[in-house]
Amino acid sequence: MTTQTIRSENDKYNLYDLINDMTPPLTVKITEGIDRSLEQNRLQQKWHTEAAQQLKDESAEDKRAYCKLHFGVPIRREHDEDFKAAYDRVIRPLTYEQKLEAMKIPLDFPVTRDMSMKEKKEYLKQVQDFYRGLNVKLTEPQEQSK
Repeated sequence: MTTQTIRSENDKYNLYDLINDMTPPLTVKITEGIDRSLEQNRLQQKWHTEAAQQLKDESAEDKRAYCKLHFGVPIRREHDEDFKAAYDRVIRPLTYEQKLEAMKIPLDFPVTRDMSMKEKKEYLKQVQDFYRGLNVKLTEPQEQSK
């Protein structure tokens, strides 16, 4: 599966070239708008770092893996049949510890990177609720843009 974000006229031409080089049958899905924002990505990373610093029990990468597995995977499985099939085939048979390892770099099974802005917003809300339940003081989203 190929995902392209079109930000310029040149990107449109590159997409045309990509499609032109492919052999039918093809399925093409076009969505207006940007799938997710850089602000959402920065906020997510900031929260994992803040949780790791305050809880002092795991690294930010461990926190990220936990959240991807517990919050991101269910969101993606609900909204994306291709993701669900790949996850169920490759990751689901693993032990819990192996699933967490698969969420981390260097394997980094793609969960949040392919989320739409709506899915990412839902994910961030669940992460925020989780960390607040652990009494982690998090940067508020509006503070992130200052």
